[in-house]
Amino acid sequence: MVQTPDKTTTKIPPSTHEFADIIHRLEAGGSMLPDTPENLMQIIGLYKAYAVPMDFYWRDLLYIAEQVFLDPVPFFKFFIPKEYLERENHYAGDNADLRIWRGIGSVHPELLEFIEKGETGKMSKLFHHWNHDRINMEFAEECMRAMLWHRKMYCPVNQFDPYLDSEEYKQNADRAIKAYFKGNPAMLGLYKLFPDMFMEQCRQMSYYSNLGLFWEVMAPVFFEMSDIYDEGGFKGVPDAMDFLVNGIFAIAGRPIYHHVYIRGECYEIIPKSKGFTWLYEAALPYVEAVFYRTSPFRGTKSYNAQVAQVPDAQEDFHFGILYADVFPVGTAGIPPTLLMQDMLHFLPQYLLDYYQQYCRGESDMLIQLGISFQRSMYNVTSAVIQALRTALLYPLDDPNPKHLQKNREFFEAQLSRFNRLEYNIRDAARLTYIQSQDYR
Repeated sequence: MVQTPDKTTTKIPPSTHEFADIIHRLEAGGSMLPDTPENLMQIIGLYKAYAVPMDFYWRDLLYIAEQVFLDPVPFFKFFIPKEYLERENHYAGDNADLRIWRGIGSVHPELLEFIEKGETGKMSKLFHHWNHDRINMEFAEECMRAMLWHRKMYCPVNQFDPYLDSEEYKQNADRAIKAYFKGNPAMLGLYKLFPDMFMEQCRQMSYYSNLGLFWEVMAPVFFEMSDIYDEGGFKGVPDAMDFLVNGIFAIAGRPIYHHVYIRGECYEIIPKSKGFTWLYEAALPYVEAVFYRTSPFRGTKSYNAQVAQVPDAQEDFHFGILYADVFPVGTAGIPPTLLMQDMLHFLPQYLLDYYQQYCRGESDMLIQLGISFQRSMYNVTSAVIQALRTALLYPLDDPNPKHLQKNREFFEAQLSRFNRLEYNIRDAARLTYIQSQDYR
C-alpha cells in the first residue's frame, strides 16, 4: 500500500521551481489538486458521473474491436447487443478476477435505464440515436484516435506499439482480414490492391480493444470510489489519490490483447501470450495521449501555417483536458463537450446541488461540470505521477537526501510540462487555475 507521509521532508533545500508549492505538496504525498472538502466532493462526484458512461464506452469499444472489426459501413456499431451489455466486468461482480467494485459485473442499472429511456422517453434505439439522445461514443473514438495518432511517443517500456509494426502482427491481421472478407471478392480485391490501408484499419481496431480493456478497469475503480465517499471513507484528496495509486499497482499486470470473432472462430491478432500489460501498454499511453496531447479542433486554433498556432512538431502538441479552456462547442476534442453531456445525466445529487449554488443558470452547468472534470483529471494525473515515482524512484520518506533529491528532480520534470512558453502552453495549462476554489 502507498503510504502518505505526515509532513514534507526538510532534508533537502526548498524547491526553486515555479510550482514549488505544488512540488512540496507532492513530496508530502499529496496531489496537484489542493486538499479541500469542496475539491474532494467535486472529483468523487465526477468519477461517479464518468463511470456510468464509461461502462458503455468499454463495452462498445470491445464490441467494435471484436465483432464489427472492418465492416466498411458500420452503421450499427454504437448499438451494443445484449451479449455485451450482460458481459461480466473482470473487476466487478461475484465472478470478478479481482473485485474492485462491490457492485454488479453486468451493465450499470443507471446506464441501462438511460439506454432505454434517454431524456425523451422510451422509443426505438434508432430514434434515440438520430436524436443524439444517447451516450456519445464519438468521444470514446476520439480518445482512441488520439492514442493511435500519438502512438510513437509513448514510454520506452511500451511494447504494444512496436508490435503493431511487426511481421507477426501483420501475419495475424492478414489471417483475420482474409477470414472476415471470405466470400467477398470485391473487398478481397481491394485488400490486395491496398494492403496498407486495411492493415492501418486493423491497427485502429487494436486500439479500440486497448482502450476498451483500459476503461473496463477504470469504471469499477470510479464506482468503488463513489461508494467509499458516500460511506465517509475518504478524509481528503490525498486519500482519493492514494486509492488510485494502489489500484494502479493492483491491476498493472492485466493483459492487453486484441481478439476478433469471425463466424464463431477466434482470431488472436494480439494474443494474451505476448504479455502486454494494462499499466505500460494502456494506462500510460492513455494519460499521455488524452490528458496531455490530443489535437486542437478547428475553431480553437488556426491550422494556417502562417499563423503558427499549431506546433510544427507533433511532440509539442499539448491540447488535452489538462490544458482545455472549458466552453461548450459540441465536439469530441478539447474540451470534451460530448463527455460533459454524457456525465450530465449521471451526476450525484450533492454535485447537482453544488452546481445550482454556483451556476449562472442551467446552461452554465456543462461548463462547471467540465471544470470539475478537469480538477478530477489533475488528481488522476497526480496518481500516475506518484505511481511512476513509486515504481522508478524512492519512497517519499526515504532517509537518504540523495534519493529525495532524485524524487525532487522527477517531480520538477513532470511539472515543467505545465510551464513551457512555446505555443502558449504555460497559459493554457490549468494547473495554476485549479489551485483556487474560485476557478469556476
